[in-house]
Amino acid sequence: MARDRRMTGRNNQYVYGSAAPKVDIRREMEDDSRRVYRTSQQAKKNRENMHSMSPAYVLVTLLCLGVTMGVIIWYVNLQAEVVNNVTEINVLESRLNTMRQQNDEEKLRIDNSIDLEEIKRIAIGELGMTYPEEGQIITYTSVGADYMRKVVED
Repeated sequence: MARDRRMTGRNNQYVYGSAAPKVDIRREMEDDSRRVYRTSQQAKKNRENMHSMSPAYVLVTLLCLGVTMGVIIWYVNLQAEVVNNVTEINVLESRLNTMRQQNDEEKLRIDNSIDLEEIKRIAIGELGMTYPEEGQIITYTSVGADYMRKVVED
């Protein structure tokens, strides 16, 4: 025969057998309501201290609240300034793009209005310019310099 072990009631007593004894719940509830819970003096002090706030505690809490609010206000103003700067940058970029487009259009208009053949005719015919002849062109090689100096030989 197998023995069953079951825990019953509040006393956590083991009951051997196949059935646990019946527990009268009404009687246990009445016993609980009649019990007087005694709290220690320290627990009472802790409860009283929990409900009272000292002026120093209030001052420190208000100071922390003020600092937090100041940081939040500063952060929101900083975010607003960033948004304004981004908006201003977008406006300036738009103006720059418009000016570049206008500049490119003006350059194209000027380039299209120049007649190179007419310039060549005036330079050769009226101003007496000629193409360079052999020996007039001198080629220099430059190592690392961005410019060249003309040296006059005596």
